[in-house]
Amino acid sequence: MSAATTRSRTPRTPDRLCVEAVELARAAAEETAFPGVVGEHVSAVAEGERVVTHYFEAKEPGYRGWRWAVTVTRASRAKNVTLDETVLLPGSDALLAPEWVPWSERLRPGDMGPGDLLPTDAEDLRLESGWSGEDAPPPNSVVSAEMAELVEAEDADVIDRAVAPVVPVRGSITSVAEELGMRRARVLSRYGLHTAADRWDESFGAKTPMAQAAPASCVSCGFLVAIGGSLGQAFGVCANEFGPADGRLVSLSYGCGGHSEAAVMPAPMRPAPPVLDSMASDEFTLRPTADADSGSVPETDLAPADLGHS
Repeated sequence: MSAATTRSRTPRTPDRLCVEAVELARAAAEETAFPGVVGEHVSAVAEGERVVTHYFEAKEPGYRGWRWAVTVTRASRAKNVTLDETVLLPGSDALLAPEWVPWSERLRPGDMGPGDLLPTDAEDLRLESGWSGEDAPPPNSVVSAEMAELVEAEDADVIDRAVAPVVPVRGSITSVAEELGMRRARVLSRYGLHTAADRWDESFGAKTPMAQAAPASCVSCGFLVAIGGSLGQAFGVCANEFGPADGRLVSLSYGCGGHSEAAVMPAPMRPAPPVLDSMASDEFTLRPTADADSGSVPETDLAPADLGHS
């Protein structure tokens, strides 16, 4: 082991003059704060060669466990101790503010109000790039301008334009994108669709108490308004003004008591009420008891055969 390594692991010995500069450190702490809030001297810690930090208790309300740290130092072969820095630091049992959470993680559904703006991150996983119209189709594409002009030129050679019907403009990427709802800067990604579907199904899905008690599901309800796109295979919009999900996107497996056919659906079978043919009970003696004096058997309503007599 080298001598340098040995020196690095040797505990530092605080400089005597720096350790004795307690009043200098206190005056610096009181100048940074104000007199009366700097408490007792706690300790002095060597930070380096001829560098010592003095710790004082902090008596400010709301700063329980905090300490004023004043670092002093002196130059080599100098007798005057000078001030390095003063700062308020938390101790091991200090009262600290909770960890800061970004707004994107603190935001919850329903937090937005009128006039609030919610910017979306450029790398938001719920969105992906749409078609803005700037991308040109390949020259050999069936919707490219070159192919459209070529077909029109061939049609002009073989068809009499006097009797030929008006040919509509050929479909383009723009028209197809508009039809599919893709002509936007960004559209929902597959991840965005799945998270939205899970969220809607949790609120208005088959596992909700309302759907469990419903006479039928929304897929057969006349108040269901179908939607387009891939989500239309699993969701629709409720149009029953008296239903709990009016104007909301509901799962096709959701249901409520406002089903359009609830009135004509057969009622569930109920067991018939019990029928009682007697309103009182008859008492019978199961075993005869002999009279203590005569030894005779008391009269009974039971037949001799019922009493065990031959």
